[in-house]
Amino acid sequence: MDMGDVGRSTATAPEVIRTDRLVLRTYRPGDHRDLLVFHGRSDVCRYLFNEPWDLAAAREAVQTRISRRNLAAGALALVVEYDGQVVGSVSAWLVDEPERTAETERTAELGWAFSPEFGGRGFATEAVTALLDYVFATPRLHRVIAQMDSRNESSARLAQRIGMRLEGHFRQNAWIKNEWTDTLVFATLRSEWPSGA
Repeated sequence: MDMGDVGRSTATAPEVIRTDRLVLRTYRPGDHRDLLVFHGRSDVCRYLFNEPWDLAAAREAVQTRISRRNLAAGALALVVEYDGQVVGSVSAWLVDEPERTAETERTAELGWAFSPEFGGRGFATEAVTALLDYVFATPRLHRVIAQMDSRNESSARLAQRIGMRLEGHFRQNAWIKNEWTDTLVFATLRSEWPSGA
């Protein structure tokens, strides 16, 4: 990953994170059209909280994500591009911790969605690894988690592939889309992550 464009500071959001093949960038107006192509699919949204997007939902989601530009301030949302095409989206946000003080190290949570049209090429692995590298450059960050519906086998395989550890399987703990669902929780610590140690 090359973060030369942005430096290692987290005072401001990265304009661009580059990997060997991908560009991860902050959202901008007009992204809703590209994201709607896969976020509008029922198979992509099957295990997400939201229903497939329509045009209005896509515009609203992009407008919200445009403001998520700085993990140190709470949340970061990035569009993933390959050769100028949008292939996915990744995000990270700080977890609310009631007992936290200014000196306490934080936990961040990751989320991702990728177009099935670009599956099987390792883009998700490359993008989420780059996101984790960036996240662990955030000061006072101790731990990163990813939670998902236990039936979302592709996301669980991705979490394992990038080196996250399965820490929990919660049985029927979430009521989503009119049914009880299980949740898997994966995690890694700064001391376990190659760029964070």
